[in-house]
Amino acid sequence: MAKFVPQEELSLVDQVRFRREKLAQLQAEGKDPFCQTRFVSDTTASEIKEQFEAMEGKAVSLAGRLMSKRGMGKVIFCDLQDATGRIQLYLKFDEMDAAEFEDCRKLDIGDIVGVNGDVFRTQRGEISVRASHVILLAKALLPLPDKFHGLTNVETRYRQRYVDLIVNPEVRRTFEIRSKFITHVRRYLDDRGYMEVETPVLNTISGGATARPFITHHNTLDLDMYLRIATELNLKRLIVGGIERVYEIGRIFRNEGMDPRHNPEFTTVELYQSYADFNDMMDLFEELLSSACKEILGTYELEWMGHKLDLTPGWKRMTMAEAVKEHLGVDFMAANTDEEAAALAKSVGVELGEDKDHTWGNYLYECFDRHVEEKLIQPTFITMHPVDVSPLAKRSPSDPRLTERFELFICHSEMGNAFSELNDPIDQKERFRKQVEMREKGDQEAGMMDEDFINALEYGMPPTGGLGIGIDRCVMLLTGQDTIREVIFFPTMRP
Repeated sequence: MAKFVPQEELSLVDQVRFRREKLAQLQAEGKDPFCQTRFVSDTTASEIKEQFEAMEGKAVSLAGRLMSKRGMGKVIFCDLQDATGRIQLYLKFDEMDAAEFEDCRKLDIGDIVGVNGDVFRTQRGEISVRASHVILLAKALLPLPDKFHGLTNVETRYRQRYVDLIVNPEVRRTFEIRSKFITHVRRYLDDRGYMEVETPVLNTISGGATARPFITHHNTLDLDMYLRIATELNLKRLIVGGIERVYEIGRIFRNEGMDPRHNPEFTTVELYQSYADFNDMMDLFEELLSSACKEILGTYELEWMGHKLDLTPGWKRMTMAEAVKEHLGVDFMAANTDEEAAALAKSVGVELGEDKDHTWGNYLYECFDRHVEEKLIQPTFITMHPVDVSPLAKRSPSDPRLTERFELFICHSEMGNAFSELNDPIDQKERFRKQVEMREKGDQEAGMMDEDFINALEYGMPPTGGLGIGIDRCVMLLTGQDTIREVIFFPTMRP
């Protein structure tokens, strides 16, 4: 007699062959599972477990995927997984139709089934469903990864997220938190009178940020177009139009490098409020993110990238120059010329190439970017950025070299960016000109001239506070993930 070999011990080719043969047999018998159109469930795996005392002995119906199967005699045990978790199924030959029980013997791990039965507890104390009927709703033609080793290769996990979600339950939790965070952002802003809008993804110029865009082509118009690198300029057009509180949650596209914190397409929320400034945006951001942490996780304390963090409101606020002075010991506010700034930067190991004209602001920013940002662990607002790196922010009344801008850093990661928005059309046009000059010199990340936006500003834009938040980064924080690919269902991958 040939020795019985469990299917999971066969080669992948043989496993797939056997599954297809089973499907062909079912179809020949008029039992094609792919002809099933619906199944009505009246409960879930988690509901049965959480409300066992009330449900014990009651008839139930539920559907899900078979994740394990044990026993081939008169009793079969299976684990059924639905959207809420797993529950054991108990199948006994004399408690089911004989033909149906025989069909259940042929079920494979990964098959999707609908089950009717009653709730009970086994002799070993396992809450289970005693099946009276089992119907095959979809046949899995490919086997799931080995239950002991699972799906651990990260490249495969990201490419086959559907399998990742099936076999790694913690992955679902990450994306449930992502959904809850986006819901929290919407509710928070809606409750404060903000209006959610949608603006174009395709634009004739790239604007609203300094980044290299993706370029596509509109066939009918025979026109090159850019996938948006920000939603900023269109949202500020709406501020000009009198929508005083406005926001958009949407996908942004930047044709730049990929690393654990960057994906070419990512999600942001940008919001703008008339008659507010960057201090108002700082207060809003702190309250929004800290309240999300408390509501979703139940605490202000969490761990991320190996650090214990405390998001209790009252976060540290300091200017960029103060941060550089505190961490590097050089005072850029005492430097009055570009040459003096260059000497300070050089003293801490920061030298810029000679291919561009560098300013006091460039040297300050590079010192911060290269040596200070990495030191910011607890939530810290860095304010008053140089005007040279902030083409859309309002100048500081106290120092024209600086702007009323902040970035929030947690675990040396930028979580958001905000301005007192520049509403002077003359100043804005001059800054656009400088961006155009940089672009003509080869800087592919520099902005373009947006004449229509200047036109909008000339109709008058009220003093406005604006804030952009990286949704993906915030989800990384709340879920403790070290790479952005873990919080995007389908991250960009090389073919």
